Amino acid sequence: MRGRADGSQRRRLLPSLCVVAIFLVFLYVYHGSIFGSQKALEYGSRSLRKLGLTGDDDADLGSKLDESSSKFGQEDGEDDVIPKSFPVCDDRHSELIPCLDRNLIYQMRLKLDLSLMEHYERHCPLPERRYNCLIPPPAGYKIPIKWPKSRDEVWKANIPHTHLAHEKSDQNWMVVKGEKIVFPGGGTHFHYGADKYIASLANMLNFSNNNLNNGGRIRTVFDVGCGVASFGAYLLSSDIITMSLAPNDVHQNQIQFALERGIPAYLGVLGTKRLPYPSRSFELAHCSRCRIDWLQRDGILLLELDRLLRPGGYFAYSSPEAYAQDEEDLRIWREMSALVERMCWRIASKRNQTVIWQKPLTNDCYMERAPGTQPPLCRSDDDPDAVWGVPMEACITPYSDHDHKSRGSELAPWPARATAPPPRLADFGYSKDIFEKDTEVWMQRVESYWNLLSPKITSDTLRNLMDMKANLGSFAAALKGKDVWVMNVVPEDGPNTLKLIYDRGLIGTIHNWCEAFSTYPRTYDLLHAWTVFSDIEKKGCSAEDLLIEMDRILRPTGFVIIRDKPSVIEFVKKYLTALHWEAVSNERDGDELVFLIQKKIWLTSESLRDTE
Repeated sequence: MRGRADGSQRRRLLPSLCVVAIFLVFLYVYHGSIFGSQKALEYGSRSLRKLGLTGDDDADLGSKLDESSSKFGQEDGEDDVIPKSFPVCDDRHSELIPCLDRNLIYQMRLKLDLSLMEHYERHCPLPERRYNCLIPPPAGYKIPIKWPKSRDEVWKANIPHTHLAHEKSDQNWMVVKGEKIVFPGGGTHFHYGADKYIASLANMLNFSNNNLNNGGRIRTVFDVGCGVASFGAYLLSSDIITMSLAPNDVHQNQIQFALERGIPAYLGVLGTKRLPYPSRSFELAHCSRCRIDWLQRDGILLLELDRLLRPGGYFAYSSPEAYAQDEEDLRIWREMSALVERMCWRIASKRNQTVIWQKPLTNDCYMERAPGTQPPLCRSDDDPDAVWGVPMEACITPYSDHDHKSRGSELAPWPARATAPPPRLADFGYSKDIFEKDTEVWMQRVESYWNLLSPKITSDTLRNLMDMKANLGSFAAALKGKDVWVMNVVPEDGPNTLKLIYDRGLIGTIHNWCEAFSTYPRTYDLLHAWTVFSDIEKKGCSAEDLLIEMDRILRPTGFVIIRDKPSVIEFVKKYLTALHWEAVSNERDGDELVFLIQKKIWLTSESLRDTE
């Protein structure tokens, strides 16, 4: 009996000990996380705490901030909890892209098909897992080198990753030279320079003076698997703007290098979702050893390119399959040739290691295909311009009756294209008068912006600009005479005017500002937010989250222009100190206020110590 009693006592004791142990561990972790996060950030006399995710830490403050973060119209003192400082993310998050975060995928245990590149597509954190902290610059960060010098060199400290220089040392991608990383202009296929390679493509197409611009008829180009975007960099001198696309894959930071150089670029992948660009956006698509399996899933990736190409558009393909004689490459070439033939593409030119296919101008070839030919035409109810989160379809997008009859895109050559009314205006019921007035209004507004900026900038201060709500693209069109480029962003739930922007010879993407943008931290010099905050208030999204996201995107010493209603401006003003932003000017323009802000440069204590 005594033995059985002792056993039962031990059985009752064990759960109690477990509860006590769990409680002690909780206290240790809790207090450890609190005290361990009190490292000072040296910024003048202020100090900020280093935290990671929102959650247990600062939960009460976080909930109060969430309650007030979108109340633009509230009176002062009415639940008005505004932080004096934001936490600073750990240094390991200095290159965080919240919706392309591999760690988040692991933590959420998402079941993704790696063979379809789903792990390189956007997967955004739930609101309770969002970072509520400011992204610190890396140790030794310097103000980026100015354009056009930046095309050829950047500070190594700003992107301290040299593995690509070693991995691609025989291909002239990039070379480390002291404190800088230098870009000789080479690529996997064009070791001896992108400029010579570009001239050879123009020569293959019999364009005059070996200029790929072709008298302004080729303006927008899509470079898939772009590396560090040297192809797009060297097209800029020909008045060609390129959307350079690459995933955050084993060649990490290639898009970060491109943007640091001042070259248009975007993080994305040909996976399962349509790319965030409307149909008929590009005159030319390019793949130079981009290592994409174009034959997979009934040619669905090649059909996505077909959707993006304009009538008569080109696909320049430089790859072993185009010239090699081994059995596997010959098989791929035969199958790919058969696929594009069924898609009604024709070979415009083939020379050495490159083939250039051309898309048809009309529907004639599609109508002449034998019944049951694969790939099929897309359903009549398929909207080729619906792209946000829309799965790709293995089908051919035919032209409308109007486009079929016009035998082309009817676009003016560049630069007249920037201000000429786009043919697709009629899709929105907009008249030429509306378009011309919008162009004129934004010409005046941009001139006013530059007058406000002029005490703070010189001719080469700004390079990478973003219009967060681009509408018809007139903000960017007004800047065509300046040495800048603009990423035009069109909201995913409004009129899909992005196709008008591409028809003006500009580039951009669809996005939802309730989520993080697909770019690295510190990649834009100026953000223009016209009624963006008012829009997300209607959606019920957090304006505070948007401010933190804008800070992530913005380079130190960069600028924000907020054009919105007065209550929005008053709301933003309350966060300036916490964000380390500084008000430059505040002007009234009709019913709207124009608030110009500059981001200060700051470093964490760890960065300062490493720099020293």
